Amino acid sequence: MAPETAHEERRAQTQSQTTVTVRCTGHIRDAVGTHELEFTFAGDRLRDFLEAFFEVHDVEELLIAETEADATAHGWAPAPDDLPGTWRKNPEGEQTRTYARVCINGRFNEHYEGFETTLEDGDRVALIYPFMFCC
Repeated sequence: MAPETAHEERRAQTQSQTTVTVRCTGHIRDAVGTHELEFTFAGDRLRDFLEAFFEVHDVEELLIAETEADATAHGWAPAPDDLPGTWRKNPEGEQTRTYARVCINGRFNEHYEGFETTLEDGDRVALIYPFMFCC
């Protein structure tokens, strides 16, 4: 068994459950049917939460971008090569769709460790995809 596989298997066997408060806005709220709920999942990473949440609520396509193009709004200025401070993007496949966001306790997940961010019982996870109206 490869070391990564053995490590993941041990992690799965020892994983505890985490309960977070999920707040949903816009299109996510419509799809889930409520603006707030408690959600318990196995593990403690944002990735674990999202995988479990998407198994129960069919909102992955609304929230997660499959490609860089899905995550980029047209007309935005390109990011500079030398990003200021600790600003960074999540890697491709771990980005949200244009205008959609995932927040943990009020901060975008990119400001933490992306999908590897550790969650604790009682944390607030916001799944944001606002309604956009055009004139």
